[in-house]
Amino acid sequence: MDSTLTLALAALAAAIATAALALLLRRADGLPQATPNPRSLHARPVPRVGGLAIWAGALPAIIVFAVTVPQEALGWIPAWAILLLVSLRDDVRGLAIPVRLAAHGACALWFAFWIVPTGSAGPAMQAAHVLAAGLLVAWSLNLYNFMDGNDGLAAVMTIVGFAAYGIAGAAGTTLSLVALPLAFATLPFFFVNRPPARMFMGDVGAVPLGFLAAAFGLAGVLHGLWGAWFPVLVFLPFIADATLTLLRRAWRRERWWEGHRSHYYQRLHQLGAGHAGTLAVYAALILGTGVTAVACARVAPEWGWRVLLVWCVVLVLPFAAIDYHWARKPTGTP
Repeated sequence: MDSTLTLALAALAAAIATAALALLLRRADGLPQATPNPRSLHARPVPRVGGLAIWAGALPAIIVFAVTVPQEALGWIPAWAILLLVSLRDDVRGLAIPVRLAAHGACALWFAFWIVPTGSAGPAMQAAHVLAAGLLVAWSLNLYNFMDGNDGLAAVMTIVGFAAYGIAGAAGTTLSLVALPLAFATLPFFFVNRPPARMFMGDVGAVPLGFLAAAFGLAGVLHGLWGAWFPVLVFLPFIADATLTLLRRAWRRERWWEGHRSHYYQRLHQLGAGHAGTLAVYAALILGTGVTAVACARVAPEWGWRVLLVWCVVLVLPFAAIDYHWARKPTGTP
């Protein structure tokens, strides 16, 4: 695959996404709005379907991918398209939690059946591999949605994460053909999503992006582009935040599937960092893990698991600091 084509598609993605965002902003008052509630970090309604501009920019790359690669490489596209449509419906009209989760689970399992190699294990082991892959994908697409609560956070995660996929996969591979344009398509969105946000990504952006983060990560592992440590390290700050928060809520027997303000990034925001400070901290963290992951993948992949372990230890420090100050915040503060 010609790397020049990938770069051209990336430039086109940024241009189309910019035009689509301009159109959405002109019609902002008529778009679905994210209204403030006790669990949100915002004080005013904000349009919530900015993810449409990202997909408008990435669509040419997805089309080129679809017409240039073998048909057996297209199994992720139906699940991505269904998630996009279901999530748009959720943004516009709202969906019951069981319906939304059922759609997420079905698409995750579809992808898992497609991506997991057949014939390499017995039926029981094959089923276990499919279930494990499906759970990873389902967790990733919801994880992405969890992180879309602070201005700029999900946008930075997308830019750094998919750029890392494209660079580590070597420009010109079929994975880079979509990953790099997707990162470039998110750049214009970042400038309207950074504090103070004029538009949110919404479920239509976050859920399909979370799906592709897991789908491309697994595809890279199974096709030998990188080790299993790589996608985890790239998105580690957000994986750690969401996973630890879920485990804590489950341990306390809280309704973990309902909206809340107990993620580490939400607590950091409420402790006084605000949107800008929280974005700065998490952007620095994912830039650190993303750059480290790419460097390790290109230079010393055998060090991958050890580097991942080191970053896990590093992340304990800010998370522990947030827990410390949260436990000592004045009674009655949010």
